[in-house]
Amino acid sequence: MGDAAGIGPELIVRLFAAGLPHPAVVYGDAGILRRTCQSLGLSQQLRIQALDSPGRGTVGNVIGVLNRWEPLPADLQVGKVNPAAGRGAYEYLCHAIDDAQANHLRAIVTAPLNKEAMRAAGVNFPGHTEILASRTGTRDYAMMLANDELRVLLVTIHIALADVPGAISIAAERTAIRLAQHACRQAGIPQPRIAVAGLNPHASENGAFGTEEARFILPAIEQAQAEGLLVSGPWPGDTVFMRARHGEFDIVVAQYHDQGLIPIKYLGLDEGVNVTVGLPFVRTSVDHGTAYDIAGRGVADPASLNAAMRLALRMTSDKSS
Repeated sequence: MGDAAGIGPELIVRLFAAGLPHPAVVYGDAGILRRTCQSLGLSQQLRIQALDSPGRGTVGNVIGVLNRWEPLPADLQVGKVNPAAGRGAYEYLCHAIDDAQANHLRAIVTAPLNKEAMRAAGVNFPGHTEILASRTGTRDYAMMLANDELRVLLVTIHIALADVPGAISIAAERTAIRLAQHACRQAGIPQPRIAVAGLNPHASENGAFGTEEARFILPAIEQAQAEGLLVSGPWPGDTVFMRARHGEFDIVVAQYHDQGLIPIKYLGLDEGVNVTVGLPFVRTSVDHGTAYDIAGRGVADPASLNAAMRLALRMTSDKSS
């Protein structure tokens, strides 16, 4: 469910009201979802049902809710940082992870959480991705953002821009390239064309603007090519995303957070999906935050959550449960 003070509950209720393509269970707070149904005028259409286990999920007019954490306050104020909501978002995710690890879930789809609210609750993770990796013991993982026009996978994620050059290595680049290959194959692309963006302007222009391309990025590309991967680069970051959007590449490996996410988000948040690649299960998420500024106003658009659920289903199409 994500952060209950944000738009996550509204997105979920609207998604159920529109009709799900597959049964689902919500890890979250039944009281919050019940009040959200009331505020949206959907109490007659939807019924909230508390569950003890995920089972096979629910569909239709029933929202099945599983909460192994304490109920949130009845007077929880939306649109404001709240430690209880931050802790709840963390607990819901952890319990979903545990059930996915035990093969009780086909995939996890996450509504947004709020980092400040989690920190206020004593949870010191920068985001979903790091919680997922830590709780599953996953060492090699990456964040991929995708929409109908572009796929981008990141070498580094939530670190300061000043720390990015020091985090780049041949091993990090090679891991990102392999994860890009894995993500595309999960999406049904057997031989993906992978482009790697350079770190520096013009991909350093033969060393004129930096050495990371020659020292780390190019050797990793050459090693991946020797393994049979269809990978090329390093390409200038100011043109490689346009080339991918026009069909030249299936995925772009970007060096840092904003290099990769700005092109994706510029194309629109409505259909953007965040995927954590490398986990022992599929996890997708919305490509936006908690939107405290519109929480509780009844105007949140569930398009990204809908896209995230449908992508999770496509990436697990060999599973019947």
